[in-house]
Amino acid sequence: MSEYEQQEPERQPTLAEQLSQNAGQRVSQRADGSIDVLASIGGVRGVLEAILPGFIFVLVFAFSSELSWALIASIAVGAVFMVLRLLGKSTVMQAAVGMVGILICAFAARTTGEAKDYYVPGFYIGAAYLLALLISIFVRWPLVGVLFGFIRNEGVRWREDPSRVRRYQLATWVLAGVFILRLAVQLPMYFADEVVALGISRALMGVPLYAAGLYLGWMISKPAPQPLQGEAGPAK
Repeated sequence: MSEYEQQEPERQPTLAEQLSQNAGQRVSQRADGSIDVLASIGGVRGVLEAILPGFIFVLVFAFSSELSWALIASIAVGAVFMVLRLLGKSTVMQAAVGMVGILICAFAARTTGEAKDYYVPGFYIGAAYLLALLISIFVRWPLVGVLFGFIRNEGVRWREDPSRVRRYQLATWVLAGVFILRLAVQLPMYFADEVVALGISRALMGVPLYAAGLYLGWMISKPAPQPLQGEAGPAK
């Protein structure tokens, strides 16, 4: 038999493994293996890109009561971030996605003429994420497991261990709780026309709260420590 015939075909990753790998590549780790939350959400620049446009919008609106000026200021901040990334020759994907989000929010507010509707697209996005997280829990494919499985070198093998599935389900509930809390706090503000309070809560409960949920989910889903080789078992 030839050497070529003896070689086994290379195993192709399953769709679930590919999804786990793609998701896991978005999460950064430190040298000690712990999750680097700040890097995972884009670093300081990523946090500013996510928070500042909405914060500037509500700040300008609070002082001027002019929707047009608030929208212009928000779009201008997003454009500045894109230009800075282009000048720095860094990836513009995050800033571009953020800019698209700003434009969608601005369109929603301009269409109705109501400043509070600047935040409506965020409600739909948050509800979609929440629905996806809840479905993943109930079908026993918790999304936090898909996210963290790759960077822990588990792939999707954690599904074969009921205790790991439970840990990842609990961690996914934590992340789902972030979106539940946002909706529970912010929807009443929206219906009460509390635009300034809504804008401030959106900034505080956006990236910072998500980062906290991500870190807590990582800690909850940590594998149990393995006993050292040769360690004596419990005395009989």
